[in-house]
Amino acid sequence: MYSICIKELNRFFSNLTGYIAIILFMLVCGIYLFMLKDSSILNNNYATLSAFFQLAPWVLLFLVPAITMHTLSEEFKTGTFELLKTKPLTSWQIVLGKYFAIILVLIFVIVPTVIYVFSIKSLSTQAGIDGGGIAGSYIGLFLLAAVFAAISICCSSFTSNAVVAFLISAFVCLVLYFGFNAVSKLAFFTGGADYFIEMLGIDFHYKSISRGVIDSRDVIYFFSIIFLSLLITVKKINRK
Repeated sequence: MYSICIKELNRFFSNLTGYIAIILFMLVCGIYLFMLKDSSILNNNYATLSAFFQLAPWVLLFLVPAITMHTLSEEFKTGTFELLKTKPLTSWQIVLGKYFAIILVLIFVIVPTVIYVFSIKSLSTQAGIDGGGIAGSYIGLFLLAAVFAAISICCSSFTSNAVVAFLISAFVCLVLYFGFNAVSKLAFFTGGADYFIEMLGIDFHYKSISRGVIDSRDVIYFFSIIFLSLLITVKKINRK
């Protein structure tokens, strides 16, 4: 598993893929937070990063599938998956090795945004920043990225075309993130049904953690989605 992880990391950072992901994420978030008039931190009267944590999931929703789309689909297309299966590795070791490599790439993508926290803190003139809320939001963001990564790997295992893998991954992530929220707002879901439908979506649990309170139900939800996605991936590649 370790060798698979190192191999994937070398593949990400031996070309521009990993670096472009980091630069693109920082660039999009930076423009949104400091240059756009309606969302600029400089025009906000409060020391908060709420705008960043509202934007970041939407950027990750497309960035993570873009990073992950070659993970298994490229192996199937080039025929290297058959060679990989000849190694003394189980399917779980192959999948987890690739998954942890993507998680490390996403950590490299998200961690540099801590500079925004110091920027907000330096701009604050009175009470400072809400450290608990920001910490909770970062935990939620890491869990969200981990879920998107697991879903994207799962989608990548269903096709040998990287572009198709990207499109399917982005669509599934979008549905799971925002779809249930949208459905819960339909007029005929009343009497409490709307709340339970909304609970099925990722957005509900991400917002819950972002308040700064780590609820075990939210954590279990995220890890359940991750485990289920990886389990489906393992079952799929076992059929190859």
